[in-house]
Amino acid sequence: MRMPRRGLVIQARTRWLLVGLALLFSLVLLMYLLECAPQTDGNGSLPGVVGESMGKEYYQALLQEQEEHYQNRATSLKRQIAQLKQELQEMSDKLKSLQEKKSPKVNGMNYQGTKEQTSNDLLEFLHSQIDKAEVSVGAKLPSEYGVIPFESFTSMKVFQLEMGLTRHPEEKPVRKDKRDELVEVIEAGLEVINNPDEEDGQDEDDGVGDRQLYSENDFIEGYYRTERDKGTQYELFYKKMDGMEYRHVTLFRPFGPLMKVKSETVDISRSIINVIVPLAGRTEAFAQFMQNFRDVCIHQDKRVHLTVVYFGQDGLSEVKSILESVASLGCKGFLKTTKNQVIARKDFEVSDSPKNNRDLLWVWLCFSCRETDFHNYTLVSLNEEFNRGRGLDMGARAWEKGEVLMFFCDVDVYFTAEFLNSCRLNAEPGKKVFYPVVFSLYNPAIVYANQDIPPPVEQQLVHKKDSGFWRDFGFGMTCQYRTDFLTVGGFDLEVKGWGGEDVHLYRKYLHGELMVVRTPVPGLFHLWHEKHCADELTPEQYRMCIQSKAMNEASHSHLGMLVFREEIEAHLRKQAYRTNSEAAR
Repeated sequence: MRMPRRGLVIQARTRWLLVGLALLFSLVLLMYLLECAPQTDGNGSLPGVVGESMGKEYYQALLQEQEEHYQNRATSLKRQIAQLKQELQEMSDKLKSLQEKKSPKVNGMNYQGTKEQTSNDLLEFLHSQIDKAEVSVGAKLPSEYGVIPFESFTSMKVFQLEMGLTRHPEEKPVRKDKRDELVEVIEAGLEVINNPDEEDGQDEDDGVGDRQLYSENDFIEGYYRTERDKGTQYELFYKKMDGMEYRHVTLFRPFGPLMKVKSETVDISRSIINVIVPLAGRTEAFAQFMQNFRDVCIHQDKRVHLTVVYFGQDGLSEVKSILESVASLGCKGFLKTTKNQVIARKDFEVSDSPKNNRDLLWVWLCFSCRETDFHNYTLVSLNEEFNRGRGLDMGARAWEKGEVLMFFCDVDVYFTAEFLNSCRLNAEPGKKVFYPVVFSLYNPAIVYANQDIPPPVEQQLVHKKDSGFWRDFGFGMTCQYRTDFLTVGGFDLEVKGWGGEDVHLYRKYLHGELMVVRTPVPGLFHLWHEKHCADELTPEQYRMCIQSKAMNEASHSHLGMLVFREEIEAHLRKQAYRTNSEAAR
């Protein structure tokens, strides 16, 4: 009977032990709550209840208390970071001393791997990338295929060469990274102009109030290109609306942060351009060319000289009459048959502008009599077979007034006053020549086939995929200084007939020290005209002529419609027959 009694005693003791532990836990919990509970101010009052009048002061004091708390916390963290940096530096010094003991010299030189040296090495590497790139001086290239062309842009559009079948010759920067890149570059150029360094040539005494500040609205145009193993180069131009001086900023991104290369002021107010046009026949096209020349060069730019080199005698008198009409600023017209024979000539007023019909074509010029007479032109007559290189060479040598900027042009080219300024900004004697990429218009009879007649030329000057293309294989339009042209030896006069002479000159510059600026420009158009590839051309010239003829005709989609025209017409006939059959039922 003793065993059960002993079990009851054990159970009772266990029960009392558990009760004691529970009481002890409750006591500890109560003490914890009393110790950790937040102390309240007996005089405090809840905002909006008793102390509503003190609510503003209460919150201000609370905010100030929180601010002091965070400031103290930030100070403490800064102190800890400084201590960690010091400890890290001490460990780095110990490690460096151990390395120096193991290998006192590396390649015969004392090892100095400080942080400042690393930073200097990085800057030296970035500057070496700029020196390697074709930024300040030209690089010798084996052929025209080695040139990395620029792409031009404004604050709203990008004019790109590489289009493929989906991209367009003129686009808004759709991709966000491209938009952000161009915005960053424009802003970086403004920072360079508005906050110049001492090396930029700005006077230290000039305060911000005396210096003219530029904004995004003053950005005119820019060019950029990327060398895949070096970085991206940016050429930026800014100008005030009422000024003639341009601010030119060159930036370079060597696959890292943007770095300034140079900043300069460019004054083009006295820069004369000698526009040289070789010509044989084609007086109607010349009359149209002179209309554009009058509007842009005489009325707007007023800093242009025209040199026309005419081959042969047929049409020479008409060319003289057109030039004389420019000099006298009168209104003259020529009535021609479709065979280009002059059958009448008369003077007329603006209100008497002639009408076109199927048999007769009026070619006319009318100039404003409010301007002073224009005499800045030269006519060089050569009684020989047409040779474009020979004509441009003669036009360049006919200038006898020293240095001048030349624009080698064709009679089928339409240009704007903005292009003339681009010509001045991108050519520099002894340093760089400008080879703009022309936007070549397609055959208007195909582009505007759904209209009764094509629109006027001025309305055809749009950068659309079906209206034209960037003529990246043509090098005939160029701006270069006369001394540079003569220094490289001019054109190869052995090249006869059509094509080839411009490529030879282009290669001469690529093989030399001058920088070649190659970029599409929005203000330069090549108007469509029918091409005739003569049998007398060499096989290489004939191939180039046929290639140019095919590419000038129409876009890829329009040519496809022409190729499959019979198939399309057969499909339409079937559709019409099916529709009529169903209607007859």
